[in-house]
Amino acid sequence: MVKKRDYSEQLCPLQQAMSRVISNWVEGPDDWATPVPNLGFFRREELTEPCFCLIEPSVVLVVQGTKQILAGNEVFPYDTSNFLITSLDLPAKSQVLDASPHNPCLGLVLKLDIRILAELIAQSGLLHQREQASGMSIGLGAMTPAIMEPLKRLLDLMDEPEAIDVLSPIIQREIHYRLLLSDQGSLLRHIASVDSQGHRIAKAVDWLKGNFALPLRVQELAARVQMSTPTFHHHFRQLTAMSPLQYQKWLRLNEAKRLMINEHMDASSAAFNVGYESPSQFSREYSRLFGMPPKRDIQEMRRRADGIG
Repeated sequence: MVKKRDYSEQLCPLQQAMSRVISNWVEGPDDWATPVPNLGFFRREELTEPCFCLIEPSVVLVVQGTKQILAGNEVFPYDTSNFLITSLDLPAKSQVLDASPHNPCLGLVLKLDIRILAELIAQSGLLHQREQASGMSIGLGAMTPAIMEPLKRLLDLMDEPEAIDVLSPIIQREIHYRLLLSDQGSLLRHIASVDSQGHRIAKAVDWLKGNFALPLRVQELAARVQMSTPTFHHHFRQLTAMSPLQYQKWLRLNEAKRLMINEHMDASSAAFNVGYESPSQFSREYSRLFGMPPKRDIQEMRRRADGIG
């Protein structure tokens, strides 16, 4: 058995420096889009219950604290020793496990570009590595200096805004390459390699995200990405822990929730807007996912936001 190498001595000063950068830019509990394309920061000051989210293809790391993602029946806890990576838009739940006002959970999210991954695979010869990625389109990787150092350089650009347009694409390309060489590289290669089953599922997911309000005919979607219906079902569920219909339902219900909160739509209007023909069916499925009927759920959310109860 190969002994896992301990990089903590090299990683600690990098993490401390990155914590200072994130603390300087994000003062309260929030998600913050940075001037660096594809890079976001987050700060949490208390433990949380699992919250629904759609994770885009990205690498996520905490430089202070602990979080976890619940996807399907799997749990993925991550702290300063590892990173979370996703290769598809994945419905999940996010939870903060270690945070306080004096010692907040701090971290970053870097969205990944599948086109860059595909170019690097072809250019570097990684295409010839035939190992199969197993399981879902999400994994935990061991953090190494080779990955952390370019991430630290990317954060340093926050203090050098005039260099962002020139240096950010170069550094991000290096990060993509380092991730392809990491212990989670096969997960990325499975999605980014053109004509792989994972690449076809990624195209189907993109179609669902843009057309979730339309009726879904799984046979037609499978044909669209040049897969047989049984093969499509198998790989879709393997990578997302959902069937295509469940994935569409998740997208519809979460968009309806957004419309009710941000656009102040009533439940029936939101239901029709996302493709439901029956408000009663919408209410049943909403309650099943979120634990209570739409109207009561939104009222509870607004009450909590106002600090009542």
